[in-house]
Amino acid sequence: MATRQSASLAIRQLKRSDLVAQEIKRLITEKNLSPGDRLPRESELQAQFQVSKGTIREALKALEVQGLITISTGPTGGGTIVEVPLDRTLQFMQNYLFFQEVTIDDIYTVRQMLEPELAAGAVPHLTEADFEALERSISCCDPTQSDEDLVTQRREDVNFHDILAAANPNPFLRFSCELINEMIRQLIVFGNRTPQSEHRRFGEANAQIHREIVQAARARDAAAVRALMERHMRDAASSVKRMKGRIQGRLILDADTLRRPRAAPAAPKAAAVKPARQRASRTAKAE
Repeated sequence: MATRQSASLAIRQLKRSDLVAQEIKRLITEKNLSPGDRLPRESELQAQFQVSKGTIREALKALEVQGLITISTGPTGGGTIVEVPLDRTLQFMQNYLFFQEVTIDDIYTVRQMLEPELAAGAVPHLTEADFEALERSISCCDPTQSDEDLVTQRREDVNFHDILAAANPNPFLRFSCELINEMIRQLIVFGNRTPQSEHRRFGEANAQIHREIVQAARARDAAAVRALMERHMRDAASSVKRMKGRIQGRLILDADTLRRPRAAPAAPKAAAVKPARQRASRTAKAE
């Protein structure tokens, strides 16, 4: 009885617009709406939920802030379902982690657990276009081949892992690894005193192990890919600590994600490719 009363009190404490936002989420689920589908017009939602226009707009705005919809104005305006962007997800995660003491060791401990399984699981699903993208990534991040500055080369390192993530059919594993990659891009920085020779050494080691991973993946040897990635993650963790990598203790702002440079997009894939693969050309600060 007490539990039911507590739940009822929690519901009453929600604003009306929050309750409407929850009902719109329920509508999205029940109608099995997908990115690109449109919600009913504001007037239809207003009539359906019997609330004011202001309440509907506040509810839609809340869903937009969550990254679930985009809102357009005008006679045919309203809400359109969108895929929640990884940048937005990282912002919510960082709001929580801002008050936790997360270290480089914490991030790489989890990465060493997940990344080998992610790579091994991707092997049967890698296409020739994926292999071409992996090879381009290696060329961009290899100091012996690339004319880009070392920082740009380091930004390319994580793109290699994103390509593997996009090919893995496990959506939760893919999301977890992409989220870690995005944290590495935005939150890990190196001290100004890190010698350029260390960055070069780091880049050469990354490029070499990436080549070995691609070779094993082309042979469809998932066990070898797993073993190579395990070694790669151990070495990367040691290198980042040796280079004085650290977590930036700050919240991620919208402006930060807009300013962050992006790599050139990969070559177009077939129409059947999932949206997750479109994220394979992100940039990074550390491997």
